[in-house]
Amino acid sequence: MPTFGNLKQVDLRTGWNHEAFDFTKWLVKPENLQLLSDEIGIEVAPLEAEARTGKYSVDILAEEENTGRKIIIENQLEKSDHDHLGKIVTYASGYDAEYIVWIVKEANEEHRQALEWLNDHMDNQVNLFLIKLELWQIDDSAPAVKLNTIVKPNEWTKTLRERTRSDELSETKLMQLDFWEQFKSYCKEQGSGLGTRKAFPQHWYDISIGRSGGHIALTVNTRENEIGCELYIHDDKEWYDQLAEQKGDIENDIGESLSWQRLDNKKASRIKLAKKADLEDQQNWPEYIQWLKEKAETFKRVFGS
Repeated sequence: MPTFGNLKQVDLRTGWNHEAFDFTKWLVKPENLQLLSDEIGIEVAPLEAEARTGKYSVDILAEEENTGRKIIIENQLEKSDHDHLGKIVTYASGYDAEYIVWIVKEANEEHRQALEWLNDHMDNQVNLFLIKLELWQIDDSAPAVKLNTIVKPNEWTKTLRERTRSDELSETKLMQLDFWEQFKSYCKEQGSGLGTRKAFPQHWYDISIGRSGGHIALTVNTRENEIGCELYIHDDKEWYDQLAEQKGDIENDIGESLSWQRLDNKKASRIKLAKKADLEDQQNWPEYIQWLKEKAETFKRVFGS
């Protein structure tokens, strides 16, 4: 008969004694921010810890990779309170942030309702998340971090509402949102594990490769009539050069020739594979979605190692 351990929750202070000196310094590391990225479905790239806005300091100032949209992260190893609710609004206005992430030990019902109300009544440019932080262990094992989303924006509802207010979301944007939603559903049906991120009305969809410094970006380009799968390297020419030295082996492993783009005048670099596609004909979408899934899985296997 198998033997099972006892799962138990651990007090947060056993892992981090101080919010700023311990937890914030731990969370701002790329490998730990990846846990948050996976939970909220946004690629979070850190900019600064304890960033000043007036006489206050936001715990972590970050941005969304590829877009540069500002993200503020406020940490609270206690129950949520009015003071921190006021702070996140102040920080968001100070940095014109589009994403607000409030991580707490426990959420007051009033604060949960307040953030849900704000998500329902603010435009599509501001998105609020309330995250519950937990530590769990099996018997005497090392504690494991668990992030639970309590409040998140309702993207589809907000998208439809925004469409009725302005022409900002074109038919192309709505098509992109529909395409990525179908991609997510297909990956889930196939047990792939790739399509776990939130879908947005944009031409790209990001997937983690399990290490900092780069990620997989899937793209749909209606102007060029093509779809693509690429390794997007954030700001590491040395890593790109190391990969370029192995170009032959990498292309043999992937099974196709790639477009190698060092982009000397930019911080980022790309290694890309593209395919012609008529995205206006939705009858072709299953073929395109299957191709993107397969190439993303291959890229993750090759570049993740």
